[in-house]
Amino acid sequence: MKLIEGKPIAEAVYRECLETFAMLKEAGHVPGLAVVLVGEDPASKAYVGSKERKCQELGMHSVKIEKPAETTQEELLAVIDELNADDSIHGILVQLPLPKHLNEDEVIMRIDPAKDVDGLHPVNIGKLAMDDPSGFAPCTPSGCQRMLIEMGIETSGKNVVIVGRSLLVGKSLALLMMGKGEGGNATVTVAHSRTRDLEALTRSADILVAAIGIPKFIGPDHVREGAVVIDVGINRIVDASAKNGSRLVGDVDFDAVAERCEAITPVPGGVGRMTIAMLMANTIRACRLRAGL
Repeated sequence: MKLIEGKPIAEAVYRECLETFAMLKEAGHVPGLAVVLVGEDPASKAYVGSKERKCQELGMHSVKIEKPAETTQEELLAVIDELNADDSIHGILVQLPLPKHLNEDEVIMRIDPAKDVDGLHPVNIGKLAMDDPSGFAPCTPSGCQRMLIEMGIETSGKNVVIVGRSLLVGKSLALLMMGKGEGGNATVTVAHSRTRDLEALTRSADILVAAIGIPKFIGPDHVREGAVVIDVGINRIVDASAKNGSRLVGDVDFDAVAERCEAITPVPGGVGRMTIAMLMANTIRACRLRAGL
């Protein structure tokens, strides 16, 4: 069993980012990322902090805009309009989920597609479906695909089953892996809560992706011998033996499944590290596209 660790693959992405960054800086361009956080969700604040630190490490221009939970739709849209008009900002990310009184779809639609480094604007989803490389793919699916490529895991002609149909992961990853080129050309099935005989379906997968948001949902009965398993889930569960009384686990029961796999990602230390890496890569590419380089 091979462990697909995120750290070394993310570091490879960052090395590429630094090479492109140096070229852009020499031409007088500094990539800029703005992250908008509404409310006080602890997990969201932690993610935003990680993104801010990575921008600083890479030497990028970074803006963090924090708004109270009671921010209105109009106030949030006004912030996005300002960022759209700011030439020093090449990427805009609104941290999700937003407070329930805000319309996430309208917020995403308001972001300039050329600055939508989260890859969720309909223009970018459409480009992804059309194999148009000028768009931006969502960061977590891009990270999953990059992990498979870096590990030398063939996807062409393989059966891929993705458990979870969110736009953020499931639908977007399906488009990526059905697409042409490296890390694509797979036969993809997207399963979800209404799927019948789920275990039988997942056991048909050469590559199984878990993105359902339920701790340890995928067990040994879901996985065939020799499969590759990508665990996108990040769930905090109570654990009295842990230092702070809880620990992170994935959507896969790692201990029960790992011995059946050709390769598997851990949680933590797997896909999560790739999400920020691909966000940085998207932002730097957005700057390069804007600069025409």
